Amino acid sequence: MSIVSTAGIASTVSAASNASAQSSVCFHCGLSVPTGTHWSVQIDDIDQPMCCPGCQAVAQTIVDNNLTDYYRTRQSLPESVVDTVPAALKLYDVPELAAQFNRAEGGAEAILSVEGIRCAACVWLIERRLARVPGLTDANLNVATEKLHVCWDTAQCQPSDILQAVHEVGYKAYPFDPIQHGELLRKNSRQLFKRWFVAGLSMMQVMMYAVPVYLTDEGGIEPEMAQLMRWASLLLTLPAVFYSAIPFFKGAITDLRARSLGMDVPVALGIAAAFIGSCYATLIDQGEVYFDSVTMFIFLLLGSRTLELIARRRAAASLERMQHALPDAAWLLKDFPADRRPMQIAAAQLSVGDVVLVKPGETVPADGVILEGDTAIDLSLLTGESKPQQKQVGDSISGGAVNVSAPITLRIDKLAKDSTLAALIRLIERAGQGKPKIAQRADRVAAWFVSALLLFASAVWLFWQWHDASRAWPIAIAVLVVSCPCALSLATPSALAAATNRLLRQGVLVIQPHVLETLHRATHIVFDKTGTLTEGRPVLRQATLFGTMREPEALQIAAVLEAGSAHPIAHAFSHVTTSGLHATAIAFVQGQGIEGQIEGKTYRIGHAKFVAAVAGDLPSHVALEGMTEIYLGTEREWLARFSLADGIKHGAQSVIDSFKARGQRVILLSGDATDITQQVATTLAMDEAHGGMLPQQKMAFVQNLQQQGATVVMVGDGINDAAVLRVANVSFALGSGAALAQSHADAVLLSGGLSSLRDAVTAADACMRVIRQNLAWATLYNLAAIPAAAMGMLSPWMAGLGMSASSALVVLNALRLQRQRRA
Repeated sequence: MSIVSTAGIASTVSAASNASAQSSVCFHCGLSVPTGTHWSVQIDDIDQPMCCPGCQAVAQTIVDNNLTDYYRTRQSLPESVVDTVPAALKLYDVPELAAQFNRAEGGAEAILSVEGIRCAACVWLIERRLARVPGLTDANLNVATEKLHVCWDTAQCQPSDILQAVHEVGYKAYPFDPIQHGELLRKNSRQLFKRWFVAGLSMMQVMMYAVPVYLTDEGGIEPEMAQLMRWASLLLTLPAVFYSAIPFFKGAITDLRARSLGMDVPVALGIAAAFIGSCYATLIDQGEVYFDSVTMFIFLLLGSRTLELIARRRAAASLERMQHALPDAAWLLKDFPADRRPMQIAAAQLSVGDVVLVKPGETVPADGVILEGDTAIDLSLLTGESKPQQKQVGDSISGGAVNVSAPITLRIDKLAKDSTLAALIRLIERAGQGKPKIAQRADRVAAWFVSALLLFASAVWLFWQWHDASRAWPIAIAVLVVSCPCALSLATPSALAAATNRLLRQGVLVIQPHVLETLHRATHIVFDKTGTLTEGRPVLRQATLFGTMREPEALQIAAVLEAGSAHPIAHAFSHVTTSGLHATAIAFVQGQGIEGQIEGKTYRIGHAKFVAAVAGDLPSHVALEGMTEIYLGTEREWLARFSLADGIKHGAQSVIDSFKARGQRVILLSGDATDITQQVATTLAMDEAHGGMLPQQKMAFVQNLQQQGATVVMVGDGINDAAVLRVANVSFALGSGAALAQSHADAVLLSGGLSSLRDAVTAADACMRVIRQNLAWATLYNLAAIPAAAMGMLSPWMAGLGMSASSALVVLNALRLQRQRRA
C-alpha cells in the first residue's frame, strides 16, 4: 500500500477512526463487526473495534512489537473486502505470528477460510494453483465447509505466499476464525438469494411477453407489437444478466486468467451468446430472440446453486454447533466453599483448580469433576447419545455438555482450550482435509469434460453453419447450456458431505477421507478385546498371595503402580486407598506391564513373563478359567496374583452378527491370555481369535491379511492399539479410549458404543450407492442430452431446464443421506 506524507497522518487516522465508529467496521481488516461482540485493541490511546479474536490478536501483536506505524501510514482501511491481498495479512510472516502455525514435528500447518467458492470446480482450481507454490507440501480444500487445510516447509514458504496464490486465481483466503467465517457464510447466502430473487422476477416478467408469442400462430401479432415486446424483454433481461449472472462471468474470467476451463466457462459463454444474439436480432428486427431462455437459465442455475449451498451448509452444521457450544462466560466461585457468591468471568480465563457454578440449562465451560449436586447431563453434542445421563458427586463431566436438571458445583480439571470438546473440534477440523479416490477420479473427468465440451460445441456450430446457418447459433447455445459438468463434480462431494454429517450426529466422527469408500468394501473386521468388545472395566475377583505380604498392602502397591496408566485394567485398582504411597521412575512397557520404584524398591505388575524378569521363576498355582491374571512382584520375590473378570459389552453380539451376515470375517486380537480371548470369541461366535499378542504381533497379523488381498477394518481402544490402527485399511477408535489411539484412528466412535460402528457401515453402503447413482445419472444425462442438443432437438430454454434439473437431482439425491436411520 502507498505511504502518505506526515501531514496526512492525522487526517488518515481520524478518518479511519470515524469510519470504524460510524459503520462498525473492524479497524484492522475493514470487515463489519458482528453485533454484540466486544473485541478491541488500544491503538494510539484509542480503543479501536475488532471483528474477531484473530484480528484482535494480530493488531495487539502489531502494537506490542512497536509496528503501529502500519496504522499511522496507511492511506485507507485494509482492502480485505475488495480484489487485493490485504497488506495486513502479510504480517503473518512476522515470526511472532508465524509461530502459531508451527508443528512440533517440523514444518507448519494452518486452516484458512476461503471466500468465493461456488462449486467443486473452484476447489480443483485453487488446489491446482497451490500445487505450484514452492515449499507447500499439502493443500486440501473442503467444499462443504469452505476451509482450506495447508501444510508447508517454513524454509521455502511463508503464509503470505499461500494467501497470494489463492488471490491470484480470484479468491480470498485468511486464517480461519469461526465467528468471522460464519459471518461471511451468512453474507454469501444472503447475496446468492438476492441474485436468485432478481433472476426470478426477470424471468416471470419476460415470460409474460414470451408466452403470447408461443401461443399465437405466425403472423398473429403485428410486427410493431412484436418488436415492442422484444425491446421490453431485453430491458427486463438486463438485471438478470448484469446482476444475477455476475458470479458466472466472474468465475469464467477467473478460470481463463488461471488458464483453466472451469464449470463457469460454458455457462458464461451460453448466457453471453444467447443474450448478445438476442440483442442483435432485436436491433436489426430480424431473427429469433432468447431472452426468456436466458432469464430462465440464470434463475434455474442459481436455484440449483442455492440448493447446493444449503446442502453444504447442512454438511458443516454439526461442526458449527460444536464450535459455538462452549460458553463465552462462566460463574466462578472464587473463594469456594467459604464464599459461594458467583462472579461472571470469561470462560477463557478459567484455570485448572477453579470452582464454577453451572446452572440448569447452561453449558459446562470446561472439563471438570462434580463437587456438589446431582443432575442429568445432555451429552448429545459430544457423543450423539440423545438420552441425558445422571451424574453425581465425583463424576467427571466434559466441557460442552449441557446441564439439564439441577445446579452443580464443578472443579475445573482442564482449560477450555484443552477440553474434550476442543479436542473433538480439532479432530473434526482434520476431517474432510483430503479426498477419497472416487472423488479424485470424478475431479479428473470433470477437468477435461469442459475442454471437450467447448471443442464439441465449436464443431457443432461449424456443422450447422454449413448445413443450416439459421439454426447454428441456437443449437450451439443449447449444446453449451445443456451439458452438466456441475452434476458430475457434485456427485461425489455432496454425498460424502451428507453422509459424514449424518454420522457425526450419530456419534461417529469420520476423520480421514477414505473411510466410507474403504469401509464399504472391507473383507475382514478385526477387534481388540479389552474396552472394545468388553466393558473395559475389569473387576478384581480374587487376589492370591505368594509371599508374606498381606492383601491390603499388595493392593496398595498395585494401585500406586497403576495410578498413572490409561489402560482399562488400571480401573480395577482405582478404589484402593494408597495411604500416601507414591511411585517414582515409572516405566510403561506396551503390552506387558508397568515398572516403578516405591520407597527405593523396584516393583513390577503385568504379565507373568514380564514380572518374572525381576522376581524369578513363578510359583506353582492353579489358573482360574475365564479370568485375566496379572502378577505383582519385586526383586527376587513374587507377591501376588490378581484375577480380574470383564463383561461383554451390550450390543456387541448384534454387531458381530451383522458383519457375519454381510459375509465379512470377524477376528479377535488381544494381549490377554489365549484361553480368555478364545472364551470371548466363542461367546460372540467370532470366526477367529488370537490371544497373548503384543502390539507388534497385532500389526504383523493385519499386514499379513493385507498381503493376502484382504481389506481390513480395525476397531480398538487404548494405547496398545495405536500401531495396528495406523496400518489397517480403516481404523476406528472408541471415544472413551486413550487419546493416542484416537489420534491414529481414521474415525472415532464418540459414544464408545459398538452400535455406532454398525451405523457407519450402513452409512458407507448408502453413500457409495448414492455416489454410483449420481455418477450414473450425470453420465447418462450428458450422453443423452448433448447429442440431442447437437441434433437440434432441444431449444435453449429446454437445455437450461435440463441442466439445472440435473444438478438439482444430484444434490437432492445426496441430501437423502442426511436422514438419520439406525441400523
